[in-house]
Amino acid sequence: MLKKISPAFLFIVCMFFSVHTFAQKTIVEKYGHLSVKGSYMVSEYGDTVQLRGMSLFWSQWMGSYYNGDVVKWLRDDWKCTVVRAAMGVEMGGYLENPDTEKFKVMEVVNAAIAKGIYVIIDYHSHEAQKNPAAAQRFFSEMAKKYGNVPNIIYEVYNEPLAATSWNKEIKPYAEGVIAKIRMYDSTNIIVVGTRQWSQLVSEAAMNPIKDPKVMYTLHFYPGTHKEELRVEAKKALDMGIALFVTEYGTCDASGNSNFSPEETALWYAFLDEHKISYCNWSIADKAETASAIVPGASPFGGWADYDLTPSGQLVRADMILKNTPIFDSLVKTAPASGKKKKK
Repeated sequence: MLKKISPAFLFIVCMFFSVHTFAQKTIVEKYGHLSVKGSYMVSEYGDTVQLRGMSLFWSQWMGSYYNGDVVKWLRDDWKCTVVRAAMGVEMGGYLENPDTEKFKVMEVVNAAIAKGIYVIIDYHSHEAQKNPAAAQRFFSEMAKKYGNVPNIIYEVYNEPLAATSWNKEIKPYAEGVIAKIRMYDSTNIIVVGTRQWSQLVSEAAMNPIKDPKVMYTLHFYPGTHKEELRVEAKKALDMGIALFVTEYGTCDASGNSNFSPEETALWYAFLDEHKISYCNWSIADKAETASAIVPGASPFGGWADYDLTPSGQLVRADMILKNTPIFDSLVKTAPASGKKKKK
């Protein structure tokens, strides 16, 4: 015999679902704390998530773009759901000027939190394992400051070189940094770089890190990396790890030749098929193919079409096409008005 459901109970249930629905005014409110399930990134509510966005350039060389205006423009005009703060470590970066570079990252992180999108805190290094104490110190501070918000994704090692060992160097380094992060943040995703400029992802899949919220970095430049790297990526996915393309270009691996829109399209199809998140390299006005904006473009966003390079135009169009429906699904708050509606 079915029991009669009280009107009060129905009211509470309806209020729960209406509050959950109408609270989704930003991307982060829509997805909440991200997690990992098998080879997929998932939201706090269990649905598969694919983020698309932009990476900033090395902070020590393009620091003028590390500001809230750029983050806002990338969200509103480019429809980015994630931005990546690529904090340079060596070559005049964090190791020599820790406060300067750290504060650049924090400005981007604070802006992303304010604008309701995700942000990758990237330790942009090719030899991070040589100074693990510095990385542990940096990520301890970031996790202590931001570990309570769902916007944060930690990238603890950008691109280990080909000569490094996953088992003997990269993985132990990452485990040490992860332990420091988890002292303050048990929730947010951590992304770990893989050998050979973050390409040999199947090595990580054979000996993964024992943390359920770890993903692995895959980087590609389609003028150089073609089907053979997609085969490597699929192999790793089939072995059960989750990938995040925290950096890709639209040209060759040098960053400065062989603009490849057709090959980029093949990669887009692969990433979308497997729901892999991706960030383009980069928001920079450096005179090279991989830059998204032309030399002399404003450091505060507001770019017109003529301010964008061919790469920037291609990448922006992809994000607008695919991310606009996600933004349109968010509940809009009507602007306040002092005028009464006419009867």
